[in-house]
Amino acid sequence: MSQNWGKMRKLPKTITEKELLKVVKATKSKKYKLAFMLGFYQCLRVSEVVKLLPEHVDKERGYLHLLQAKGAKDRDVPIAPPVLKGLKHLPISCSVRTLQRQIKELAKKVLGKDIHFHTLRHSGATFCLNILKLDIRHVQFMLGHSRITTTEIY
Repeated sequence: MSQNWGKMRKLPKTITEKELLKVVKATKSKKYKLAFMLGFYQCLRVSEVVKLLPEHVDKERGYLHLLQAKGAKDRDVPIAPPVLKGLKHLPISCSVRTLQRQIKELAKKVLGKDIHFHTLRHSGATFCLNILKLDIRHVQFMLGHSRITTTEIY
């Protein structure tokens, strides 16, 4: 008796907030610290992190304005309290490849895990849903997903 489960998707690899903070603590560069925290707490893609400029920060309203993210869409994301102080270190001023290499090397050294920058985004989404108990529609908006089914994997 076989069942058709449709398109089965593997759960993304994630790290915990505690693991993120270990990596951040081991990071010497304030810009890399901020980049990793933006990836996790703001659920940003690496390309969004490197494009983020000081003028995209609206502290009065409490939002980051992301321009031309994936799918050429703009979106406003509420600023997570843990990243607020670090925003003074914008712009990150490095390449996508540099950030990818940095997180990979540091996570291997500090956590003994093989992760990618996108793992921070997956981890942040999981953290928002399972720890902070945010509504899935809110997380969908934060991630910039057009379909809720994309967000439901978390």
